[in-house]
Amino acid sequence: MLFGHNTNVTVGGVIVHVQTEDRGANRAVLDTTVHYRGRVLHRRTSKYDDLLPLDPDREQALKVRLDDQHATVVNELRSGKLAVQLELPPPPATVAAPAAPAPSIAPPQEKALIVELLNPRTWLTGKQATLYLVIRDKGAGAVVGDARVSARIDGAAEKTEVSTTTGADGHAQLQFEMPRLGSEDAALVIEAASGEARGQLRFQLRAKPKVPAAG
Repeated sequence: MLFGHNTNVTVGGVIVHVQTEDRGANRAVLDTTVHYRGRVLHRRTSKYDDLLPLDPDREQALKVRLDDQHATVVNELRSGKLAVQLELPPPPATVAAPAAPAPSIAPPQEKALIVELLNPRTWLTGKQATLYLVIRDKGAGAVVGDARVSARIDGAAEKTEVSTTTGADGHAQLQFEMPRLGSEDAALVIEAASGEARGQLRFQLRAKPKVPAAG
């Protein structure tokens, strides 16, 4: 059984994402990573070979161990015991503009959003889909609050679509039960909208092959 946690923590005025995953009994590793803008700032792993093979009691002990590891990293970030390097872009250099014969008007930049899935490896557990998302402005890189976020399964046997809005920190969570896939080109499509800006993320899905009946 796979377990996992996702938590947002404010460090130095910015929000970082802490994700802890069970990598599965074949690897027997608990993996905690701290992310900022898609970059891994810190990683902490621990083995749990001592709990193998898993049974109901050992699975509970594994969950407690994963909870403790995740909470430890979160608490160390909040207290400052765990220091991470947040490399913010330097301010633009100030240079004197050359004299121009006439003012020019720059063409308007296309408004776009970046849709980032924070748990790409653990978003699907059994039939339950849980998407942890952050929406950013493509030009400025800043998080976008109150953006509409929706997810749907193209190529599903029945229509599946859920939606929500991002919080002030640009994060959102969507949950739904995975439908049966009805075509080979089925895909998970995540879309975000804020004013005139739009963004999309698309993941190709594969239906499980049917097992032929014995006969």
